[in-house]
Amino acid sequence: MEDPRKLEEGLATGKKLTSKDDDHQSTNDISNENEHKSIATSDQPEEQPLIKQKTKRVATLDAFRGLTIVLMVLVDDAGGAYPRIDHSPWNGCSCTLADFVMPFFLFIVGVAIALALKRVPNVKFAIRKIILRTLKLLFWGILLQGGYSHAPDDLSYGVDLKQIRWIGGFVAFVVYMVTTFSLYVPDWSFVVYHHDKPERFTVKCGMRGHLGPACNAVGYVDRQVWGINHLYNQPVWTRLKACTFSSPGSGPFRKDAPTWCRAPFEPEGLLSSISAIISGTIGIHYGHVLIHFKGHAERLKQWLSMAVVLLIVALILHFTDGIPINKQLYSFSYVCFTAGAAGIIDVWGMRTPFLFLEWIGMNAMLVFVMAAQGIFAAFINGWYFKNPDNNLVNWIQQHVFNDVWKSERVGTLLYVIFAEITFWAVVSGILHKLGIYWKL
Repeated sequence: MEDPRKLEEGLATGKKLTSKDDDHQSTNDISNENEHKSIATSDQPEEQPLIKQKTKRVATLDAFRGLTIVLMVLVDDAGGAYPRIDHSPWNGCSCTLADFVMPFFLFIVGVAIALALKRVPNVKFAIRKIILRTLKLLFWGILLQGGYSHAPDDLSYGVDLKQIRWIGGFVAFVVYMVTTFSLYVPDWSFVVYHHDKPERFTVKCGMRGHLGPACNAVGYVDRQVWGINHLYNQPVWTRLKACTFSSPGSGPFRKDAPTWCRAPFEPEGLLSSISAIISGTIGIHYGHVLIHFKGHAERLKQWLSMAVVLLIVALILHFTDGIPINKQLYSFSYVCFTAGAAGIIDVWGMRTPFLFLEWIGMNAMLVFVMAAQGIFAAFINGWYFKNPDNNLVNWIQQHVFNDVWKSERVGTLLYVIFAEITFWAVVSGILHKLGIYWKL
């Protein structure tokens, strides 16, 4: 008898940068304290002005952040031409490049939290700063990923609040596991518009503990909490063999495609976000290793041992069919697999060949908004001749890359590498030399 999970997925056989260095900060703090004591005992006490010291950057963290931004740009703009680097349609041990982007960011956030809390002067200041930065991230998340911006191809702006995507990449483990495996998922329906004519589809479920695309508890919770109109309407499961003969690429739906192939699904929803907290927590652990272990060899020992354990746990869970590696559900095995990979990548000691990643990492917000979200390309596209498609960006991609290499796929990849990644690496390097950074 065929495995129902494989039948559902169509897989069955039948039909680091430099700013001012503060390595001697602790020594300076002691000397400053002695100076204040001597001043306090003098006849004419004077209050010393508080000088905000520049903090030392962690080169490996900047480079890893830059690598993650580069991966994001690459998979967003070249993933359509090379489906193998785009998100896995559902389960998969061989995670694609796209599947590493979000957990890598969360890992970086965890490491940064550990390093930042080391310098927090007081709890109230820390809470105020966290709330302010969270609000900023939510603003940019809704603006860029909620549907207001249609960059770079569509020059229009605006979103119907009835359709806005409130959740995205910015928004406890026991709750996730219990809910995923115990919550009952009933039949559900959705509406798809064809030429402004609505067509209703119904998905048959009536089960619990299912980890396939149609009837998992992760999607059910998001439909109940956020509403089906506010979920992502182009899920990657449309590239499954059950949905299209073009799998793993995108293509028209099969005539016998199940109804759920056309349904919306939020890969960064409520339960997924709860599970994603673990990625950040693991990053915090790695950050504490940086703080408490000063020797490079000891840091490598701690990081690599943790990474190997995480990878082994992930592979055991996946190959025993206990908890498959799945980015869309943000499964526990996926968390372990990507966190283990992050731990291995971030121990590389070579710096000079990856300076461009450090530059991008130090201006990650700028490159994310301008390149990954296509705002700069949309600005260039806004200057066209007669037809919106007759613009500089399309001309460069077509004549400089596609025509020269006689291949749209190769031309697209080279355009992304040179006209986007290399371009913004140079811009970030120049801004770094000028001491200009976009910070939240």
